[in-house]
Amino acid sequence: MQFNSPRQRMRMPSLVLLALLFSLPPCPTPCMAEEKNLLDVWDEIKPPPPVTLQPVHLDPKTSALLILDIEEWTCNAERRPRCPDSVPRIKEFLSRAKAKGMSVVYSLTAKGSPQTILPGVQPLDDAPIVQSGVDKFYNTELEKILRDREIKTVVIVGTAAEGAVLHTATGAALRGLQVVVVLDGMTSATLYAEQYTAWHLLNAPGTKGKATLTLFNLIDF
Repeated sequence: MQFNSPRQRMRMPSLVLLALLFSLPPCPTPCMAEEKNLLDVWDEIKPPPPVTLQPVHLDPKTSALLILDIEEWTCNAERRPRCPDSVPRIKEFLSRAKAKGMSVVYSLTAKGSPQTILPGVQPLDDAPIVQSGVDKFYNTELEKILRDREIKTVVIVGTAAEGAVLHTATGAALRGLQVVVVLDGMTSATLYAEQYTAWHLLNAPGTKGKATLTLFNLIDF
C-alpha cells in the first residue's frame, strides 16, 4: 500500500500503533480494575502465629512500672470486661515492685482524676501521675520523670491495649527506652485489639527490637 498524500503519510504511524495494540495478548494477570482491595480479601486473612513471650529480669533501680488508665470509667465490665480481672494481678505485681524500690508512674485519661483510679492500684506516697490522651508522653512530664530517675526500662500495664499501651510503648521505644509489656496486665474491649497490639509491638517499626512481651509470673528482680 502506498501513501502518496501528506495526510495519508501522517496517518500511517497511528494505524501502525493501533495494529500493534490489537495484536497484544490479553492481560496475563488481573488488570488494575480487577484487583481486590483489602475489604475484598478481609475474610481470607489468617492471624499470624502466637507471639513469643520472654522471661524478664529487672533492675529495680533503672526500671519503672507504668500503670496506664486503670480508672473507673475505662476499666469496668461494661466497657472492657477483661480489665477488672487484670487489676488483682496488677496489684500483686505493684506490691512486688514497690518492695524492691522500683519507680511507679500512673496515667490518667482526660476525664480521669487520682480519685478515679481503681482501689488496689491507687497511687501511694508521692507517685507521679501524668494525664494525656493515648500517648502519655504527649504534653506531660513523663519523659522528664523517667530521665530524672535514670530509668532505662519501662514495664507497661493498663488499658486500652491499642490506645494507651500501644502508643505509650511506642513513645518510650522511640526515646531509647527498653519496653516490657505484660500481656496479662494489658486489656481492651476486644480480644482482637489485644492480639493486634501484641503483634504490632514485636513487628512494627519503632518498637521492633525494643519491646518484650511477657507475663507477670515470668518477671523477676
